[in-house]
Amino acid sequence: MARVSQEQMSTGYGIDMAAAAALRLEHAAPGAVIAWAVEEFGRGLTFGTGFGVEGMALLDMAVKVAPDIDVFFLDTEFLFPETYELRLRVEQRYGIEIRACHAALAPESQDELFGPRLWSRDPDLCCRLRKVGPLREALKGRAAWMTAIRRDQTAIRASAIAVEWDSRWRLVKVNPLASWTRREVWNYIAKNNVPYNPLLDEGYASIGCTHCTRPVRAGEQERAGRWPGHAKTECGLHGPGELVVLQPAQA
Repeated sequence: MARVSQEQMSTGYGIDMAAAAALRLEHAAPGAVIAWAVEEFGRGLTFGTGFGVEGMALLDMAVKVAPDIDVFFLDTEFLFPETYELRLRVEQRYGIEIRACHAALAPESQDELFGPRLWSRDPDLCCRLRKVGPLREALKGRAAWMTAIRRDQTAIRASAIAVEWDSRWRLVKVNPLASWTRREVWNYIAKNNVPYNPLLDEGYASIGCTHCTRPVRAGEQERAGRWPGHAKTECGLHGPGELVVLQPAQA
């Protein structure tokens, strides 16, 4: 069983590996992509979830392949009570511990330094403080991270492929659900009785922090409820400006 170190990832070896895997796995089933990542990276692999419906489907798949897979979430300390309750339900159901990664600043300290309600004035800065910074810490010492992003979620995610090189963090990024649709995700949830956030039954489609999330309206795109009033659909964890996307060769 291969075990790839973060030091190897920092060289061209990691980029070449991602390119080769992208060609081989782009049309593979999510379970096959997960199995490859577990075999290739072992404990060097971590899975970041925001407890969205995609994350819950992927977690259910992942623990079937690797029951002891390392899982983390970015605890902004502004999440919905339903999200924290879902974390506990998931841990109990799957017998795992989902590690919480926090910002260096407590909310009170953030208010003192930047003023109250930073999310309403500069949501990009708030996300950098409460999400991007903690992600940097969560990925330390890892050779690969796995996400539940889908290509059809936003224009920024449209170039995502099953395996790619994340140049920002200098490790491999694995997206087993990249080619799935929202309907496919929900079909999996129903078929496997996977727990999910009850707010999704109340009009929410994508759930983040309480201050920056609202239900979506009829006809709106699924991430329209994030950061209402701002031209923002991403928190800064994903995006083409930070990725060298390795597209499969055209037939």
